[in-house]
Amino acid sequence: MRADRPYDLVLFGATGFTGGLTAEYLARHAPDRLRWALAGRNPDKLAAVRERLAAIDPALADLPLLTADVTDPASLRAVAESARVVATTVGPYVHHGEPLVAACAAAGTDYLDITGEPEFVDRMYVRHHAEAVRTGARLVHACGFDSIPHDLGVWYTVRQLPADGPIAVDGYVRAGGRFSAGTYHSALTAFSRTGEMSRAARARRAMEPGPDGRRVRAVPGKVGRVREFGQWAVPLPTIDPQVVRRSAAARPEYGPDFRYRHFAAMKRLPTVLVAGVGLAGVVGLVKVAPTRRWLLGRLASGQGPTAEQRAKSWFQVRFVGTGGGWRVVTEVAGGDPGYDETAKMLAESALCLAFDDLPETSGQVTPVAAMGDTLLDRLVRAGITFRTLSA
Repeated sequence: MRADRPYDLVLFGATGFTGGLTAEYLARHAPDRLRWALAGRNPDKLAAVRERLAAIDPALADLPLLTADVTDPASLRAVAESARVVATTVGPYVHHGEPLVAACAAAGTDYLDITGEPEFVDRMYVRHHAEAVRTGARLVHACGFDSIPHDLGVWYTVRQLPADGPIAVDGYVRAGGRFSAGTYHSALTAFSRTGEMSRAARARRAMEPGPDGRRVRAVPGKVGRVREFGQWAVPLPTIDPQVVRRSAAARPEYGPDFRYRHFAAMKRLPTVLVAGVGLAGVVGLVKVAPTRRWLLGRLASGQGPTAEQRAKSWFQVRFVGTGGGWRVVTEVAGGDPGYDETAKMLAESALCLAFDDLPETSGQVTPVAAMGDTLLDRLVRAGITFRTLSA
């Protein structure tokens, strides 16, 4: 249905910081046969991005530029109808994301983003999943640090355990580096909309079918010491457990009874206490409009650290999985999570949807459900580590 469209991939939001890094990654690593374009609302800024890409690969001097704005549905419809895959870095998604999701769902165009906003993902399921199923579009959210390492890391872990009995996995996240401006703004937006987030989750639960004859859960853990790692584990209230749970619901490899818990791993107890108090304070402050505006102004979208600063950043996620008498410890690790690796994950996900032989899926699907081992293999070749520490 989409083979005759002019572009395999359109990158929307290429003038932003993470969008620009994604464009540069594609310029360095995309196959020559990729037909792609940049899209955004400012033609002059798009042209400046293209100049940077042409310095990487002179063949990109004529890369097509598409003018589109989230406030102009017709422009988004034109982008969606011109492409097989659209990837977007324009957030916070709860404010700016839905028009492009709607356009892609209607056009039968595969859609990817890097959101970590549960409210947005749940609302997009309620409003656009059925249309995407009808048209054959795959809507794949959370294709950056939220939630590729966690979703694929649990998938990598459970495939080393017997699938004929209960399986339990705990994930422990450590990272060094700055949050991206987009992640910062999205997090503050989510903290200020807890009521809306709860209502969106209830609306989704009311219409989403559960796994047939299987039980799948993502449950909060408790603060505690993990002697094996020499660290403190603190429950991490991100979108990642929800993504893992939905992958488990979609795939029988997770067994008849699956449970996941998600933690931040910290070396010192005082750090745990300070982080908890700080998070509680931020949640309270963002619910008041003046302080929310002040906090949002501390880090402007489009800003980010230098290449030298990013080179010092890293992430490491360890998983402990048990099932069928087996216990396995695995690790997913890489470089700068908020920028470089997020750009890599989004770009490789887009190339995966555009070119690889994948399972037949449609509607809102997780990275594992849509791409599974194929994306995992791509990321390993791109330098992200998946390894088994003990079994």
